[in-house]
Amino acid sequence: MGPLGKHSEFADGYFSFPKLEGEIAPRMKFQGKKVLTWSLNNYLGLANHPEVRKADAEAAAKWGAAYPMGARMMSGQTNLHEQLEDELADFVGKEKSYLLNYGYQGIMSVIDSILDRKDVVVYDSECHACIIDALRMHLGKRYVFPHNDIESCEKQLERATKLASETGGGILVITEGVFGMTGDQGKLKEIVELKKKFEFRLLVDDAHGFGTMGKTGAGTGEEQGVQDEIDLYFSTFAKSMASIGAFIAGDANVILYLRYNMRSQIFAKSLPMLLVEGALKRLELLRSQPELKDKLWEIVKALRKGLHENGFSTGRSNSPVTPVVLNGTVGEAAALTRDLRENYGIFCSVVIYPVIPKGMIILRLIPTAVHTVEDVEETIRAFAAIKDKLLGEHYKNSELALSFTE
Repeated sequence: MGPLGKHSEFADGYFSFPKLEGEIAPRMKFQGKKVLTWSLNNYLGLANHPEVRKADAEAAAKWGAAYPMGARMMSGQTNLHEQLEDELADFVGKEKSYLLNYGYQGIMSVIDSILDRKDVVVYDSECHACIIDALRMHLGKRYVFPHNDIESCEKQLERATKLASETGGGILVITEGVFGMTGDQGKLKEIVELKKKFEFRLLVDDAHGFGTMGKTGAGTGEEQGVQDEIDLYFSTFAKSMASIGAFIAGDANVILYLRYNMRSQIFAKSLPMLLVEGALKRLELLRSQPELKDKLWEIVKALRKGLHENGFSTGRSNSPVTPVVLNGTVGEAAALTRDLRENYGIFCSVVIYPVIPKGMIILRLIPTAVHTVEDVEETIRAFAAIKDKLLGEHYKNSELALSFTE
């Protein structure tokens, strides 16, 4: 069953595969009870924004779910697909972009397409599973450096440079703008600085940074002042855009190459028009309503301040992702999560091994622009209440915790 599946008897339907019901909002229903929800990547609150709902409904009525039929290369190209690509490229400061049907599949296919067996990859150890899965398919050499360890990254680049000179290949460095579990930013500025010593291309997965980071929301590269030095910029629509799809942006010649070589797009149906029109509306709101990002950060700062004042650690996070970092067993994680949900009405995601190291627990809170200060205050009261239980080993000795086997 694997390290997660072995707990399915206790976890299924509650800790894993839970069902949140009702309108997407800070307060939803879980197992018949209303809970304050901190587990939706709806950063800017666009999921139920009235203009978004209207645009989605009108697009669905106009086009249905099928149009256009066929892959983009064959019969699925439209003016609106091209318009969205042009607007996305302009927003993130790149020459061209290319739409992808899904984030996970999309970046896997990007990596698969731009590498051959001669090429060498250098990547951060905490890169998302989609990147790791893509690299498992790579037939060439790859070198990993410990998370955000620039000294190690430089050493791996030295090794990669030597090998690439022998194979005749190139070097691709991969990291993330914002790391989704820990919430810290990738050290893009420091990695870009290494371009002065080494020749490589930089691919950044900015799923959690697009729309939330930088002055205009153009992402973590903008936040750190190095957007121009990112060779390939990737993001998904599943976070700030509250939709389905993704895009890759970069130099025009690279994007042209991807259009003709990405097998997952060449042989897959085009992104439906209702999603394309919906994405255009969402992007318009990202640009025209900066107050959404401002409100998000107001909630982020208030939540983090309250947690810190009550002695909780949010680790290295310097993005909206707010992890409450604890030590404990899988059983303790289950017990305290259930206590928060059942007795305090707080629903947040619990992260355990193998997603993070053994002995570590993360309660991951995702603030959004539609949360309120009152929501934050209620949540802080709940965490203050469980603090004594944590210190007194209440959860460690609970019946639920003792029923788990590591």
